[in-house]
Amino acid sequence: MNIPIINIDNLQKIYKLSEEVSVHALKGVSLKVKRGEFVAIMGASGSGKSTFMNILGFLDTPTSGKYILDGIDGTSLNDNQKAEIRNRKIGFVFQGFNLLSRTPAIENVEMPLFYRGGFTHEEMKNRARKLLAMVGLSGREMHHPNELSGGEQQRVAIARALINDPAILLADEPTGNLDTKNTNEIMNVFTKLNQEYNITIVMVTHEPDVAGYADRKVVFKDGLIIDDSPIRKLKKRRT
Repeated sequence: MNIPIINIDNLQKIYKLSEEVSVHALKGVSLKVKRGEFVAIMGASGSGKSTFMNILGFLDTPTSGKYILDGIDGTSLNDNQKAEIRNRKIGFVFQGFNLLSRTPAIENVEMPLFYRGGFTHEEMKNRARKLLAMVGLSGREMHHPNELSGGEQQRVAIARALINDPAILLADEPTGNLDTKNTNEIMNVFTKLNQEYNITIVMVTHEPDVAGYADRKVVFKDGLIIDDSPIRKLKKRRT
C-alpha cells in the first residue's frame, strides 16, 4: 500500500490579531504527497503558502485539521516533540544558506549530528563527506563559505539538510539568492536527489522556470489551493 508521506486534511489557520481582527491564512487545505515526489508550492505574497510551509515544517500549529508526516500525527504534539520531529524527519533548505562562516564545509554539514548526539567523530565525518560528494562537492570539504560560490554554499546547505536522513526535504526559495547558472546547478542537484535517491522534496518558489524542475505544482491563493497538477516536462532537465 502506497501510504502518503504527507497527509493533510482540512487544514485551517487563523491568526487572531486583536479581539475584533482575525486573519484566516488557511481555509481548509487538503493535500497528499507520495514518498519520492517533488512538489513545487507557488502563490503570491499573502496566499497562504508560507503559513502552509511553516505548518509542514512543524514551525507553526494549525487552528484545526490534521497533518500526518510519515505516519506521525503532528496535530497533537507538544513543542519538545515537534522539535524532535524537525530534527529527525525534516531537512530544511533556505534562501539564505545559513552557514557558519568560520567553519569548513564538512563541519557545517556535520552540525546537526553534533547536536543530536550519539555519533562518533569518525561517523559524522564519513556521513558528511558522503553527502558532500552526493551534491558534487568532493574535494571541497575543508573550504570555508567565503571560499565557495553561492551555488556551492547552497550545496553545502543541502548536504547539511540531509545529514539526519530526513523523511522530507523542505526548500524555501532555495535559488532566490542565485544567478541563472547557479540556479540551474542547484535544481539539477535537487533533481538528482529526487530521481536517484528517491528523496521527497517540497519546494516553495515564485519562479515558473524553477517550478518546472518539479513533478507537480500546487498553487495557493487566498488561503486555498486553486491548482494541483502535474508538470509536463518539455525538455531534459539534467545534463
